Amino acid sequence: MQPRNMSMSGVVDLAAVKAAQEAKAKAEQARAEAARQGGGSVPAVSPSSLVIDVDEAGFERDVLQRSTEVPVVIDFWAEWCEPCKQLSPLLERLTVEYNGRFVLAKIDVDANQMLMQQFGIQGIPAVFAVVAGQALPLFQGAAPEAQIRGTLDQLVQVAEERFGLTGLVVDQDAAGPADGEATAPTVPAGPYDALLEAAVQALDAGDLGGAVQAYRNVLSDDPGNTEAKLGLAQAELLQRVQGVDPQQVRKDAADKPADVGAQIAAADLDLVGGHVEDALGRLVETVARTAGDDREAARVRLLELFEVVGSDDPRVTAARRALARALF
Repeated sequence: MQPRNMSMSGVVDLAAVKAAQEAKAKAEQARAEAARQGGGSVPAVSPSSLVIDVDEAGFERDVLQRSTEVPVVIDFWAEWCEPCKQLSPLLERLTVEYNGRFVLAKIDVDANQMLMQQFGIQGIPAVFAVVAGQALPLFQGAAPEAQIRGTLDQLVQVAEERFGLTGLVVDQDAAGPADGEATAPTVPAGPYDALLEAAVQALDAGDLGGAVQAYRNVLSDDPGNTEAKLGLAQAELLQRVQGVDPQQVRKDAADKPADVGAQIAAADLDLVGGHVEDALGRLVETVARTAGDDREAARVRLLELFEVVGSDDPRVTAARRALARALF
């Protein structure tokens, strides 16, 4: 099944606003109670508790009630579903990586037909989120990791800004094997110095295709390698603008404001020229005034440019907020 983004329009309505206020009040009460009982700190959870199996009997407790404290991402899956076997491990890895910003609830559709019907699931894998009791469709199908990360980034940002949910405190020291379970040996990643150096040399030589491939070789073995992710985003950006006519690109963008492809091309050119705010602002505006596949194309490219600039850059932080307002 091909990835298909689900519309998230209309998420913030009067019911959601009311739920947000209730969620904030509950969160404040929980913190106050934790402070009284635990010396002022919120109890920490173990990384293993971030991924849970949920059934119909425990749905209200494990998903609805928990969603007033932390966003709950739901993975609808089944044993016979081949794309699920690709997506589920990725979601589990990202859940641990996001370190308590959300929890993952795995629901086997074969064993929980009623939940499948209630969510209107027509195909799997299907991924939803529940925030302050509000169900939000995220995406369907084994989507690319970059797209999933972008969706999760927006989810945790909206959960914090609109619902006051900042996630759970995770105690990394609490992660240990269950009774009788053998401890898996830790396999160090890399080293990737040679591959990364080859990518840099390819960039210096103008071999953008070689640089892209070298970075991809690192990421195929170590998907979380920050240096390779940044290098790949930069190399792909340079590859996209290679050989283009800057004047024509800017003319097309000015003459065709509704042409998403023209706006994306101009944003790439803006960024290469050092006009970071112009590039990000152009794509945020494009997302705000488009829908469907056009909106998704602009959103994905914007996330790619975030990678190039760097997530810690204040201009990216501001653009993420603007993107959240445009989407939600």
